[in-house]
Amino acid sequence: MLSLDPLGPDWDCPLGTKDLEEEEGPWGGGSGLPPPGCFPGCWRQDVGLDCKGSLEGAEARAWTVHGYSLLQSCLRQAGLPETQDRSQAPRTGCPGAEVTLCILGSPSTFLSVLLEGGVQSPGNMLLCLSPAWLTKVPAPGQPGEAVLLVSKAVSFHPGGLTFLDDFVPPRRVTYFLAGLGLGPGRGREAAELARDLTCPTGASAELARLLEDRLLTRRLLAQQGGVAVPATLAFTYKPPALLRGGEATPGLRLVELSGKEGQETLVKEEVGAFLHSGALGDALQVAVKLSGWRWRGRQALRVHPRGELGAVADTVLALLEKLEEEESVLVEAVCPPARLPFPGSPPPGPQLAVRICAVVCRTQGDRPLLSKVVCSVGREDRPLRHQSSLPQTLEVALARCGLGEPGQVAVVRQHVKAGAEAALAAVLALEAGLSAEQRGGRQARTDFLGECAPPGAGTRGPWGCRMAARAERRPRPGPGVDFALTVQGRALTPVALELNSGLCLEACGALEGLWAAQRPRSGAEEAAAAPLVETMLRRSAHYLMEGKQLLLIGAGGVSKKFVWEAARHYGLKLHLVESDPNHFASQLVQTFIHFDVTEHRRDEENARSLAELVRARGLQLDGCFSYWDDCLVLTALLCQELGLPCSPPAAMRLAKQKSCTQLHLLRCHGPPWPAPSLHAVPCCPLEREADVERAVHQVPLPGVMKLEFGAGAVGVRLVEDAPQCHEHFSRIARDLQGEADHPGIGLGWGNAMLLMEFVEGTEHDVDLVLFGGRLLAAFVSDNGPTRLPGFTETAACMPTGLAPEQEAQLVQAAFRCCLGCGLLDGVFNVELKLTQAGPKLIEINPRMGGFYLRDWILELYGVDLLLAAAMVACGLRPALPTHPRARGHLVGVMCLVSQHQQVLSSTASRETLQALHDQGLLRLNLLEDILVPGEYEEPYCNVACAGESPAEARLRLLGLCQGLGIDGPHYPVAHFLSHFK
Repeated sequence: MLSLDPLGPDWDCPLGTKDLEEEEGPWGGGSGLPPPGCFPGCWRQDVGLDCKGSLEGAEARAWTVHGYSLLQSCLRQAGLPETQDRSQAPRTGCPGAEVTLCILGSPSTFLSVLLEGGVQSPGNMLLCLSPAWLTKVPAPGQPGEAVLLVSKAVSFHPGGLTFLDDFVPPRRVTYFLAGLGLGPGRGREAAELARDLTCPTGASAELARLLEDRLLTRRLLAQQGGVAVPATLAFTYKPPALLRGGEATPGLRLVELSGKEGQETLVKEEVGAFLHSGALGDALQVAVKLSGWRWRGRQALRVHPRGELGAVADTVLALLEKLEEEESVLVEAVCPPARLPFPGSPPPGPQLAVRICAVVCRTQGDRPLLSKVVCSVGREDRPLRHQSSLPQTLEVALARCGLGEPGQVAVVRQHVKAGAEAALAAVLALEAGLSAEQRGGRQARTDFLGECAPPGAGTRGPWGCRMAARAERRPRPGPGVDFALTVQGRALTPVALELNSGLCLEACGALEGLWAAQRPRSGAEEAAAAPLVETMLRRSAHYLMEGKQLLLIGAGGVSKKFVWEAARHYGLKLHLVESDPNHFASQLVQTFIHFDVTEHRRDEENARSLAELVRARGLQLDGCFSYWDDCLVLTALLCQELGLPCSPPAAMRLAKQKSCTQLHLLRCHGPPWPAPSLHAVPCCPLEREADVERAVHQVPLPGVMKLEFGAGAVGVRLVEDAPQCHEHFSRIARDLQGEADHPGIGLGWGNAMLLMEFVEGTEHDVDLVLFGGRLLAAFVSDNGPTRLPGFTETAACMPTGLAPEQEAQLVQAAFRCCLGCGLLDGVFNVELKLTQAGPKLIEINPRMGGFYLRDWILELYGVDLLLAAAMVACGLRPALPTHPRARGHLVGVMCLVSQHQQVLSSTASRETLQALHDQGLLRLNLLEDILVPGEYEEPYCNVACAGESPAEARLRLLGLCQGLGIDGPHYPVAHFLSHFK
């Protein structure tokens, strides 16, 4: 069960430190030339592997050539073209303003990450084959930290294209991941390069030492992760601080030793008590092994019958002589055979061994996510290693062992998922309490575990297979977890044995390569490395934006409170221009400028005045942006005055005035085709009463009347005939005359209206990120039916439930409409209806989506539209995955004061909703902070539920709304959710 060696009772590898160092290989130390390998084929040998200004010795040069040949072999086996040498024409790039994801390590180990990086961030995923291709330079103004520069690398692009590139000037690394070793040689060079960097790093030698201590990590998993571990007796010699004291862990006993000699009596007493204790349960054997980073993967273990007290004690005493400070000898239970009746299972066949590997990654909000599970199957009497067997899916591997019932396999998968994610969660909790020095740098984190889970290792499994796991001799990047699958209470339960090095990314890449050879990856299949690459991009964005100086125009209300917390999290330095001198945000920014921005007829004059104020205060700005509807045109004008990046003021004006948007796009017939005119809707502007009569003869009725510069669906109404048009125009002209009548909905522009054709169809929001006129990301959500004749939003679902072709139509329609208006750079929200004739435009909001949209997109996709908007404002291409994937579903419903005032003051009070949000039972987004009903109202809040499927999320939300009283005859939530079935 525990890395069992079937070859004999003797230790099968040396235990000396010298032998340990000699076995470590290219990234773990040692000396000599690389192994000959097996690289059949022919590729160019005259490539420029030398890095200008850095000389390598013969041995180092041989390792670089070896790595390049290995890369070509991996590419060929994956059916990908040979690397092209472009080093004679150095890349110039945009120094300091581009994402640079850099990996230093074995091409075969990291190939899946490199290829996925080439898809998600073309040209920005770099492989360094030598430490000499990288340089550390002191970071200005950050004592003790260094900037990492890359002068040469292999760059990865879509389609598996790779190029050997030189960079002049060198590129600044924004994320670094190294294959680490703790001995001398290249592993030590990599460890030193990764230490104390200003950029995020995904590994460090310091973290590796902690995670490769079996005793420390076993205690960590049991205490913080709630993960089952085998009963263990540990003799520890001068334990590290992290093992001293603390609460006792059931089934895990630590015996601290002050010396290694003269411990015979103590050892025999402790071993005897352990072997006779109830903690061992039904175990018939115990294993003895060493714990400490020096012994990772370098030694076998000794297994004894439980009754052999003398033999166990003698083994412990022999191993005590090998210990150094902070190391331990472990005596642990070999879990008993897991025998469960599985009716219909085939009789036991040949004795097989199975290794289950899981890749689990840190995602948005430091949450663990199981990325992929892959298995290896082989004969029990032979070493089972990744390289000695073909990778298989969990379903295929378990079926070969007689466990093929889908429900049972699903249970095993869920147990592996829970155990793997709990393991990473425990590691992240440990790291959160460490100092920068203990982690190996302020930015050092563990971003993934490539986990190895040998179920029932050393036991006969419930499906009649003997399963064994063995320590691999090759040093590998990234910690993993060994599980044993045993039976507790007649249920299959994974028991975590240790954090371990693993080749799981390589195994997953090999499995994906097998699939790719037959068929391309479908939309339902995600690469194992995808979440890791997304994390690399996310952390790179944080790094690029840390310390940026941004001018923000308009603070917004309670629905934008997230901005100030996010700015602090990202290290943004905000300077605020706001009309309200008493706004709470005035105390949360670097500079507060009180300036009346509500009179938009004077935007050009105000922009010049604000520019003078900025210059007078000596603000050195990196960018200027706004998310508040009223301030978008002013922001564009101010950016123009200050020479900062932004979409043109004319484009902002065009998008801001709804009738101008539609009429302009109606004239955009192309080419190229399809043209934006296909999506525009006939309309007519209404500035005075006489315009209404003209409009009803130009626009087919029924129609929709709305404020020309409005927001939040305030004043939007379905009109059936001319009298209704006149009546609604008169009511708006009377009730909503200026900003004071309803602040924040655009009345500072006036109260002109428009009449547009009403189109039938389902309503959708498309949130876009554009940079340089290129579409970087799009997120589509579905809206429920509105309460006609009003158009206040009722319900929403994300991601969309539309077919992929319809989703693509919406995205392209939104993109074309933005381009047609001249919106080339920014984050934009486009509202459309999907009709039988295709997407039709409702309106363009030339800022990030309001209400709950930023929160939902961040939760589901890990993409922050606020950070993307800030990056565009600074002239930086947002660091986003090319094809973001939603990890779950959200379905939400709006609460209105006019419909829910009573329940919002009782069963669904703000305090109650917040408590349910904190418990994870719902997702709350407050949009207003006071319960004041009115004829022209906006939603008070959005309440949403999550699920693995839309149906699960929808049913949870419906039950919640019924329980809280949000659902009722006058507000039928089931009807509003009916579009999401």
